[in-house]
Amino acid sequence: MLEHLHAFLGYFSKLFVTLDGIGLAPVFIALTANAKEKWRNIMMNKSVVIAFFILLFFAYTGSVVLDLLGISLTALKLAGGILLLIMAIDLVLGNPEPAMNNENKEERKESMKRSDISVFPLAIPLLSGPATITLLAICMKNAEGNPIDRSLIIAALALNLIVCWLIMKFASKVSKLLGKTGVSVINRIVGILLAAMSCEFLMTGLIEILKSSR
Repeated sequence: MLEHLHAFLGYFSKLFVTLDGIGLAPVFIALTANAKEKWRNIMMNKSVVIAFFILLFFAYTGSVVLDLLGISLTALKLAGGILLLIMAIDLVLGNPEPAMNNENKEERKESMKRSDISVFPLAIPLLSGPATITLLAICMKNAEGNPIDRSLIIAALALNLIVCWLIMKFASKVSKLLGKTGVSVINRIVGILLAAMSCEFLMTGLIEILKSSR
């Protein structure tokens, strides 16, 4: 029993670091600035569910699907870096999440469709990024033939995503206290941090390409 608990805590801590739920909080505040609580909850719930199934899929298939499509994890890092950089530029320039204050119900529904952030960037790449996909694939490969260890990995993943959900829930409360000025300041700071994060993705990908070409 203690052995299984130790293994679970090990998997949980590794996934906690790669998922970076703490770093997700300011990003979520910036992306949902001035949005209605109902919309925040929808984005929060959808992103966690989508991320879980994406990570579950890659946990069991590993890199098989990517290999079949001819896509490397390096390419995923580069693609994620480019997309995050575009989003970071919008935040720094003062173009955060589009306003959700349309008077007309049909317009509000259409606005919500246009500004759906649950898939990108929340589920991908913030919750289910290349690092988490790689870690899961490696852990599941090492636990091959051991159903208990595999179950512990999936349980650790599920618990980590619940923690991320709670962090986003708490972050949405904080955004109300900050007000428009506070959120505007956070938008710029997060934009800079996301730009730095995107550069890390890009640099890591480029370094891996240079190493493989030697």
